[in-house]
Amino acid sequence: MLTVAEKSARKFAKETPLGKKRRARKMNRILAEVYPNAQVELDFATPFQLLIATVLSAQTTDIRVNSVTPGLFAAFPDAHALAVANLGEVEELIHSTGFYRAKARNIVKLAGDLVEKYDGEVPRTMEELVELAGVGRKTANVVLGNAFDTPGITVDTHMGRLARRFGWTTETDPVKAEEDIAGLFETKDLTLLSHRVIFHGRRICHSRRPACGACPLMTLCPSFGIGELDPEKAREMFRYEMAPLA
Repeated sequence: MLTVAEKSARKFAKETPLGKKRRARKMNRILAEVYPNAQVELDFATPFQLLIATVLSAQTTDIRVNSVTPGLFAAFPDAHALAVANLGEVEELIHSTGFYRAKARNIVKLAGDLVEKYDGEVPRTMEELVELAGVGRKTANVVLGNAFDTPGITVDTHMGRLARRFGWTTETDPVKAEEDIAGLFETKDLTLLSHRVIFHGRRICHSRRPACGACPLMTLCPSFGIGELDPEKAREMFRYEMAPLA
């Protein structure tokens, strides 16, 4: 006898490319209703601040980053200031984010790159951003989408995990996964899609045990059944890292 998860996987096993695209877009519409206020959860006032905060967010939470950036940006408000900062002072300010020595070196070097190449301003293209110290496609897409309104997919751990569970991609390589996901949606929707999926991953579709029984995407998900199926127990598993579900 098949398990619920096996039945869900079988349901979508022969899905056509068009069927996958339609299903993916329907899932996005549902996520838009569930998370109407989805947005980047890092606090920032300028593109420079978002760039630095995103680099600091590696292997820690946005809550933790938001707890240190006010002090960091008060001391070093722009690239010119951070580029000549004392490394020890920067390490002390960001210590609680983890890997603080490497991160301090990266953001000081990054600030130096901005000053040397762009007079302290954050560039507006993927090609230029990924040439900066400590900046990859994920960070670049966060900055482009949220500081400059240039749509893109942010393939962080949540997006990668959920996209594979949703059957949007089978790729573990972030660049290849980004290509697969982007091919399912209109370009204008990509930034908000990223936020919605990340919200969902943080709140409901957890890495070890998703809250399947109370998930708004249960009828559209090939992985439905891999987590808690009881609706009440599943609802008790909901987490709210920053803001509650709207």
